[in-house]
Amino acid sequence: MLQTLGRRILFSYLGVMVTIWGTSTTVVYHFLSYNLYQKLDSEIINLANAASHNLIAAPVDKKAVNTRIPRILDNDDDGDLDIPWQDLRENHQGVEWFDANGQLLAKAGTTISQIPFTANFDITQHNKIRSITIPVYLHSLSISKKLQGYVRVSESTEELEEELDRLLWGFELGGLIVIILSGLGGWWLTRQSLRPIEQSIQQLKQFTADASHELRSPLTIIKTSVEVIMNYPDRIHPANLNKLEAISSASNQMTQLVEDLLLLARTDAVTSNQNQLITWISIPLDELLEDLVDFWEQEAVSQEIILKSEISTEVFIKGEAIQLKRLFSNLLQNALHYTPKGGTVIVSLIKLERLVAINVQDTGIGIAPEHIPLIFNRFWRADQARSQREGGLGLGLAIADAIARTHGGDITVTSEVDVGSCFQVHLPLAS
Repeated sequence: MLQTLGRRILFSYLGVMVTIWGTSTTVVYHFLSYNLYQKLDSEIINLANAASHNLIAAPVDKKAVNTRIPRILDNDDDGDLDIPWQDLRENHQGVEWFDANGQLLAKAGTTISQIPFTANFDITQHNKIRSITIPVYLHSLSISKKLQGYVRVSESTEELEEELDRLLWGFELGGLIVIILSGLGGWWLTRQSLRPIEQSIQQLKQFTADASHELRSPLTIIKTSVEVIMNYPDRIHPANLNKLEAISSASNQMTQLVEDLLLLARTDAVTSNQNQLITWISIPLDELLEDLVDFWEQEAVSQEIILKSEISTEVFIKGEAIQLKRLFSNLLQNALHYTPKGGTVIVSLIKLERLVAINVQDTGIGIAPEHIPLIFNRFWRADQARSQREGGLGLGLAIADAIARTHGGDITVTSEVDVGSCFQVHLPLAS
């Protein structure tokens, strides 16, 4: 139980840390990416505005078909744009000039967009090239505003994307380190937080074992005294007979409770101390189960329940016969108590490679899905089970689970309300 609780706390802590890291990383990454692209967009817009001044109209030629043909001004002799604050080649940029009809007039730079010209004035991205197209108008005293042409500026985003990839790789590496450190820190914190609980549980178990041991003697005296008195009915007043029977029943129930608690205390000690040397013998499990089925056959007949055995394989396991009988007796007793008249209880055995699986299946009242994780808790019983069975203490399945774990196995259950349940016990085969 403590191990399960510790894992849940650790995984919850790691889940919170991973969520915080993932959220913060995503926010920071997108914030930086947005700002870098905004800076890039601002650069190409400024370059487009500067390049638009190089697109002017030629003097009017009355003999020409087109009286105003745009041309490119270049005041330098280096063949580059007359924009002294910009180096197109080093910044992987390119500028294209178009006339009013969208025909290419000139271009400069190393990065030229390959997409066809469109009069779309939004920033576009295509094959790692970011572009913007702006219109250029001619302003004069005689003409208020006339379209002179277009300027399209492009810039490669390859370096920016490589920078973002390096940033993302750094975030991933940092996240891996954070998860590892968080896991180590979470494991240490979980151990520290569970230590007081573990100590309290150990003290409670020790108290239960000590109290149960001390109760055995007075209970034995009470039980023996009542039996001696009831052996001489002629000396008992008729009015006191019912009282003695009640005392006898209560003492028997208390004795059973004490024995169950002592058994749980012993199995807890064995389970917690894995290095404890236990001398077990080889047990023919198939014969043990057949004997138990024969033992409970009369109980099944009295309740009009069909009890069947489907065991045809010889199986040997290492263990303690008395405890194993207690394990399967508890499962059979539960199956018979919670199966109505006319129902069926089947005990089957399946031999696997290294394990043996024992199924105790019934057509009883079933277990609600929300109750299945609780059925092996000590003193826990569902309300429906309480109304079905009187006198139980809620320790049967807890004892069965403890014995299975002591023998290196486990118990699983599948159930459906009003259909039935199947308890499956896995135990290691004798080598």
